[in-house]
Amino acid sequence: MLTPLDIHQKEFRRSFRGYNEREVDEFLDEVVRDFELLLKENAELRDQLEEMHRQLEHYRHLEETLNRALVVAQETADEVKANARREAELIIKEAERRAEQMAEQARERVRQLEEEYRELRSEVRSYRARMRALAHSLLELFAEAEREEELEDTRIVSQQ
Repeated sequence: MLTPLDIHQKEFRRSFRGYNEREVDEFLDEVVRDFELLLKENAELRDQLEEMHRQLEHYRHLEETLNRALVVAQETADEVKANARREAELIIKEAERRAEQMAEQARERVRQLEEEYRELRSEVRSYRARMRALAHSLLELFAEAEREEELEDTRIVSQQ
């Protein structure tokens, strides 16, 4: 898995007509910051999901406790047993509803983060394409200037 340190320490070979080193470094620094933020948010979401699992386990334990209480309540009056059962069902349903709601919120946040990550990757691709086009345009401009200089030199020599 790519880490912010990998991005930060990435070295590119220099070439005769390479990219502007300062701009590449600045862009990589920006990518590192964004990537670190995404990693941090991802870790926080994982922590939240673990907490939700702990809460769900707590509610399951609570459900087991309530079921044992129902067995004890069966030995008493039918009315007490019916009230305890209704209360247990309400608690379980609310616990399940809350657990599902929290899990859905976490899944939605993960989906949002994934979408943001895809958008960032798209922006990086777009930026690279623009940089390639700019470099190509500059090369064409330099080549045209060289051709014009050669034509001018040829005219000067022929006039002599």
